[in-house]
Amino acid sequence: MSRPRIAVVDYGIGNLRSAEKALQHVGADAGLTSDVGEIETADAVVLPGVGAFGACMQALRVSGLEAATKSAATDGRPFLGICIGMQMLFDGSDETPSVAGLGVIPGRVTLLPKTVRLPQMGWNTLDVTTGSRLGVHLPDPAWLYFVHSYAPEPEDDGVVSAWCDYGRRFAAAVEIGPLWATQFHPEKSGDVGMHMLRNFVEAVASPRVG
Repeated sequence: MSRPRIAVVDYGIGNLRSAEKALQHVGADAGLTSDVGEIETADAVVLPGVGAFGACMQALRVSGLEAATKSAATDGRPFLGICIGMQMLFDGSDETPSVAGLGVIPGRVTLLPKTVRLPQMGWNTLDVTTGSRLGVHLPDPAWLYFVHSYAPEPEDDGVVSAWCDYGRRFAAAVEIGPLWATQFHPEKSGDVGMHMLRNFVEAVASPRVG
């Protein structure tokens, strides 16, 4: 039987290929695509992102992939947002207040406190919540790689699957059924990040029923 197909949304900004290569490394049939049809028919979709919130949202819209991406995040298929790809799932960001996000997860992306050096660039630990599928069998502590100055604040803390502290506690990962997202970069986080991506790929192959 063929492996589940994972579409990595290619909207022409940032180093999207690193996410593609990392997913392939853990055994996924993953590929970059800017084709709406491929995104609509893939078994799972990954939305990476680096840089600024507004620029990424604009690029997604100009590419004509916004509707297909939002649909993929809400139609029950496994979906993974990474870094700015996570932030784009929220209603908006204080980084670019005039630009709306995808509005999939209620909440807003806000600036981390100026009491710490910004951006947070480097390794930090996670506080994984009980029942997280993304965090299954992670080491304790789990160190992941972050590069960001803004972080999501979901309206409902119940969607948070991992917290991180940097100036304040913020949502480092969320899970809403098959929708997963991380503020950190699993593809840049060594063995721990590869383990998380493997958890996602396994969830694609064996989706939870009910």
